Amino acid sequence: MQLPPKKARFLRSALDAWNAEGRISDKQKQELEADIQMVFFDWQRLARYAFWFAIVSIVISVGAVLNDRWLMEIIRKLFSAPDTVKLILSTIFTAFIYNRALKRRRRFPQKHFSNEALFFLGVLGTALSIALLGKIIDDGSGHFSILLLLASLIYGALGLWFPSTLVWVFGLISLGSWLGAETGYLSGWGAYYLGMNYPLRFVLFGLALLALSGLFNRWSRGQTFIYSTRAMGLLYFFISLWIMSIFGNYGDIGHWKNTGHSELALWSVLFGMAALAAIYHGMRFQDPMTRGFGIVFLGINLYTRFFEYFWDSMHKALFFALLAASFWYLGTHAERLWNLGRPQ
Repeated sequence: MQLPPKKARFLRSALDAWNAEGRISDKQKQELEADIQMVFFDWQRLARYAFWFAIVSIVISVGAVLNDRWLMEIIRKLFSAPDTVKLILSTIFTAFIYNRALKRRRRFPQKHFSNEALFFLGVLGTALSIALLGKIIDDGSGHFSILLLLASLIYGALGLWFPSTLVWVFGLISLGSWLGAETGYLSGWGAYYLGMNYPLRFVLFGLALLALSGLFNRWSRGQTFIYSTRAMGLLYFFISLWIMSIFGNYGDIGHWKNTGHSELALWSVLFGMAALAAIYHGMRFQDPMTRGFGIVFLGINLYTRFFEYFWDSMHKALFFALLAASFWYLGTHAERLWNLGRPQ
């Protein structure tokens, strides 16, 4: 077991405590300690960042190519080809990338970050192919949300088939984008659809994703996607509720300015209750994700209300002094929790 120094010291102190209490014998303690290897450099994090920088470098290299006249001439000829030809070439390239990613993952399953980087290139290729398809079938109606729905279906199907959490997450992002674009199109790009502004629609969308993550518990193949689907659902849900607690179900800035704090208080209370419910769920069922989301967004709710109610009425020196004191308290409390169980 390879661990960074802090975690290794914590684990060894736990073994010492269990040995002193008689829960494990001296022999078991020695065997477990022998299995702990202290790693002084986080190679996993370096690998993750390196592959992201590699993808960024690919994008930069494409930009550099565009400055080369000779290469630009070749690219110009390629891009002057009919859109159908470009769509076929893009699809073939994307299929090749996905195929290489799948073969590499089967051969080197431990190389998680490089495998996911290849899948990400496949995601970009899929987006390019869908954009080219949209250009071919464009009839001038402006109904581009159909392409977002197609992207979500393709990403979702590929993510389930491979399986790949990264591709699945892009499917959920595309589905959320489709929801916003489709309801906007159906409402004539107005502020409301069925009496709901954009944030309220995404509150319901987040709840739908949470329900979907629950259904995955009953499907063996869906077990892989429970965590990512729940995380996306909580993210959509809480961010939308946060926006609702500030603006309410208003789509016009003029109407919002004329509302009193009491009209928005209900959304603030619902936001706080949702955060408390997530904390309760996390503590009741030992779920760190729901507990973490609940704690973070409960804090966001409290600080938002602090700015909302006291920014205009309180002297700025006192305002920021109280803000500093609250953050100082949070920092010392977090430090105390961090040091619990650590060797002194």
